[in-house]
Amino acid sequence: MTAQELKNSVLRRAFRGELVERRDEEGTGAELLRQIEAEKASLTKAGKLKKEKPLPPITEEEKPFEIPEHWTWVWLLEVVRSVGGKENQILAKEVKKTGAFPAVSQGQQLIDGYCDCPEKVVQDLPLVMFGDHTRNVKYIDFPFVISADGTKFMKAIVVNPKYLFFWLLWTAEQLRNRGYARHFSLLKQRPLPLPPLVEQARIVAKLEEIWPEIERYAAARDELEALNRRFPNDLRKAVLQSAIRGELVERRAEEGTGAELLKQIEAEKAALTKAGKLKKEKPLPPITDEEKPFEIPEHWTWTRLVSVAEIIMGQSPKGEATTADSRFMPLIGGAADMKPDSLTPTRYTKEPTKISKIDDVILCIRATLGKPVFADKEYCLGRGVAAIRSTLPKKFIRYFFLSFEQYLYDKATGTTFTQVTGTTLAEMPFPLPPLAEQARIVAKLEEILPLCDRLR
Repeated sequence: MTAQELKNSVLRRAFRGELVERRDEEGTGAELLRQIEAEKASLTKAGKLKKEKPLPPITEEEKPFEIPEHWTWVWLLEVVRSVGGKENQILAKEVKKTGAFPAVSQGQQLIDGYCDCPEKVVQDLPLVMFGDHTRNVKYIDFPFVISADGTKFMKAIVVNPKYLFFWLLWTAEQLRNRGYARHFSLLKQRPLPLPPLVEQARIVAKLEEIWPEIERYAAARDELEALNRRFPNDLRKAVLQSAIRGELVERRAEEGTGAELLKQIEAEKAALTKAGKLKKEKPLPPITDEEKPFEIPEHWTWTRLVSVAEIIMGQSPKGEATTADSRFMPLIGGAADMKPDSLTPTRYTKEPTKISKIDDVILCIRATLGKPVFADKEYCLGRGVAAIRSTLPKKFIRYFFLSFEQYLYDKATGTTFTQVTGTTLAEMPFPLPPLAEQARIVAKLEEILPLCDRLR
């Protein structure tokens, strides 16, 4: 049962006369109605209430449920009078963060802010507010000013104001949602069950006894639902973190070490450089202990991304070179051209600049960061992306970036657009396990991550 369902259930019992027992000495709802009519006549005579046309009697068909015999049905407008008007209202732009008097609108919060306008303050309290557009209900027992249209402030006439408040809470929830259209016309068509005044007080006392427990249940339920919504993503992140920290699969000594693999990569790069197939790179400083974001197994080694991958920074083609004609090379400019597992370009270019190869990992480096996706063919790389090219398993590279997205945000610079530079990518700490272990990590992730996705 949701918190709202629990509230509705308790309120339903209250307004059907099932929450407290009857006491004969307290009289009847019909007797109370006569007192209300007498009070209204007195207020009308004193000029505090306009004379109204009598409302039609409530028919049997209009009564929504059975109530105790000593109760009676009334229309809402029979037992309330309106309080507050334009003379008590300020504009929304006049609401301040601090001030002498609270400002109340039909919004979700009890108060919107404050103002210093004593001539506009409503003092006729307590009142119950109904939001004509929002269906929000509030109990107001403090001097205030009105800070928006669409508010209906009602003063109970010889009716317990808290009883009226709880009835409005329950009834407003049942009204047909008309969006931003008005709802008071629907509310005033709902008959109100009227018990004797002392019984109203006992009903209110019982509700106020129960309500804190319901609110605690609601808070716990909301927290649990939020946890359930976050759980699949949190679990996915935890699995990726575990993988990249060397905690997902066991070590196998025969697979060697990350340091041995790094030496192989360096030897291959040296051979390619000697053959003129690779530019000679400036040596990077070793990774300090302060740069290492977490512990890794002893047989792994820390290196920098550029030591195990080539980084191709995007460069957007000239505006006149882009086109919607799909006969030309597709252009990946940023996150808008990428889905979680595929590239979805909508623009093409006649003059490609930087070009990806099949199986490169395409990475967002501007505004949105990370979101690695495999290139399934050649693409022109715009300014908002980079391609990561490596002889290591492409899936291990992608999972590395999925687990390291926060690192990119932490290192990003810029005001209008946050972005990471080629230097930042090149110097990223990279935890390097043996090649065979990388393959086993990828296999384990592809076994576990679909289970996380199903939880969504």
